[in-house]
Amino acid sequence: MNVLIIEDEAPAFRRLQKLIQEINPQIEIVEVIDSVKEAIKWLNTYATPDLIYMDIQLADGLSFEIFEEVKVTKPVIFTTAYDEYTLKAFKVNSVDYLLKPLDKEALAQSIRKYEELREAFGGTQMIQFEALLNTFKNGETDAHFKSRFLIKTSDRLISLLEQEVAYFYTESSLVYVRTNQEKRYLVDYTLDDLEKQLDPKFFFRLNRQFITRLQAISEIHNYFKGKLLVKFQPLCTHEVIVSREKASIFKRWLDN
Repeated sequence: MNVLIIEDEAPAFRRLQKLIQEINPQIEIVEVIDSVKEAIKWLNTYATPDLIYMDIQLADGLSFEIFEEVKVTKPVIFTTAYDEYTLKAFKVNSVDYLLKPLDKEALAQSIRKYEELREAFGGTQMIQFEALLNTFKNGETDAHFKSRFLIKTSDRLISLLEQEVAYFYTESSLVYVRTNQEKRYLVDYTLDDLEKQLDPKFFFRLNRQFITRLQAISEIHNYFKGKLLVKFQPLCTHEVIVSREKASIFKRWLDN
């Protein structure tokens, strides 16, 4: 089996290469490509490999743009940092996906899925990339996002509207919400749970400790080694840093 990797983050493609070889040393990785432009050039020059592992966010755009220029009829497995509610949009026909950081068992399952599809369809899969691209661009998922949160205080219950939230953060292993009115409440959710339940048009997971609403961001500063420093209103006592790997996704979200 021949595999093409389209991925612009060196640690990510090195890990993917390593795991693929551990799972099946017979798999040949024919090329690693790091941009939409180079992927289009390569696919127009060489025969399409048996399977393509493709990151969604590349340095020069969304990898879905590749399919606007090249006819691809072989299976693609997306590797992505997007969370569960968005990934529902990617489950089109024989397309699979893996969440970063890549997990060896999940990768092995994706390879097994490919082999099962190849056996079932005789090596020919018709992949609905046009529908996939339109779904992603239009944000048409079947997700339902929370509009309010039940907050338990020492003496009462509060129904906090989603619009009142400025940001969520962790402190001493507990999760808190800060409101636009500068009030702080303890919440009975993990940040992972909240990330799945919040509308991605308005909220972004900056790092493991912090989810912010767009309107709460007051300033963004360049930090060392490609990282970003984010400041908020209401003020946050924590220093919130966005990693270099996530900074490009964050910038695209801000510009969306």
